[in-house]
Amino acid sequence: MCLAIPGRISERYEEAGLPMARVDYAGAVAAACLAYTPEAEVGDYVLVHAGFALQVLNEEEAQASLAEIARLAQIIELDGMPTEDRNPS
Repeated sequence: MCLAIPGRISERYEEAGLPMARVDYAGAVAAACLAYTPEAEVGDYVLVHAGFALQVLNEEEAQASLAEIARLAQIIELDGMPTEDRNPS
């Protein structure tokens, strides 16, 4: 399973002929390629996986996703990572 993370575009630029952005993930900033979402502008939220923005999100969708990710992180922190018993007795 893959997980894409929402972030907000803080800057657009071009690199090697590709549209790129600096994306802020709640304080952590990283580059993302906008080749699949050329319509994305500064201030927009995008869903990013493996360094590629795959979808432009509205702020409500982005905030809902971020809240769910925070909730899951809290569960993992409190209970540990869930595991599957591959050799049941």
